[in-house]
Amino acid sequence: MSQTMLAIANLGPTELIIIVAVIFLLFGATRLPQLAKALGQSKKAFREGLDEAERESARKEVEK
Repeated sequence: MSQTMLAIANLGPTELIIIVAVIFLLFGATRLPQLAKALGQSKKAFREGLDEAERESARKEVEK
């Protein structure tokens, strides 16, 4: 996690441990790798979408 994200949320180590423990209880250790992979793929797709929007925006600016 980035320092900015932690600073905004003001989460300390104790809160992070509690959050991780709750995630383990909810999803179990066997499903966590699947969830992490899906999260990574979603993040990648989101970034690709942002990059595509920026390229299209820049292309439209050049056309003007």
